[in-house]
Amino acid sequence: MDHSINHLGQPIGFALPEWQACPRPDRRVLAGRFARLEPLDAATHGNDLWSAFAADAEGRCWTYMPFGPFDEQAGFTAFLAAMSQGDDPVYYAIVDQARGTTVGIASFMRIQPEHGVIEVGGIAYAPALQRTPAASEAMFLMMAHAFDDLGYRRYEWKCDALNAASRRAAARLGFSYDGLFEQAIIYKGRNRDTAWFSVLDRDWPKVKRGFETWLSPENFDAAGTQRRGLEACRA
Repeated sequence: MDHSINHLGQPIGFALPEWQACPRPDRRVLAGRFARLEPLDAATHGNDLWSAFAADAEGRCWTYMPFGPFDEQAGFTAFLAAMSQGDDPVYYAIVDQARGTTVGIASFMRIQPEHGVIEVGGIAYAPALQRTPAASEAMFLMMAHAFDDLGYRRYEWKCDALNAASRRAAARLGFSYDGLFEQAIIYKGRNRDTAWFSVLDRDWPKVKRGFETWLSPENFDAAGTQRRGLEACRA
């Protein structure tokens, strides 16, 4: 039962007598086997990111993003500088541990410490990061920070409902589909219906075990190819 009954006979949400607001993300470095997340800094990460995204000549990385594509580096650097400021969103640069180069960005956003709700968003992966172990581990590191270090109750993922790749990624990473918000926003001069996904704190232990099993050295052969997929490890 996920609710109780008050003295008037009405159903009400379950009590949280010990609840206290969560800390905000503190911009610590989050390091794993394949990926390292560092607080985004335009001066430190800008050149790597500009070069990495240059491999996407068609601009496919930016179709479903509220920002981009960028025609020149100065504008891209200014964007990174702006994104590195403030407390919401909190942006990270994703560094490929093997190469030592920055190949993507992601952020915590719509942060609600009083409710224990936090969203991962603003995710932009350059081609060199896409479909790699580092790409998935980066999402695991952020999720683990939110649940294990900061104590959040709900971890959200939202995307344009037409973004099939993002929807597949959410399911693969362990998110549950919550529903569709039609005509939620307008961006780049067009409508967006927003698909909502989440992982709850009660689901996190199973999701975490799946990630840890998938990330174990035994799950990768000498060439770095996974033996079992992430969803299979979570089953």
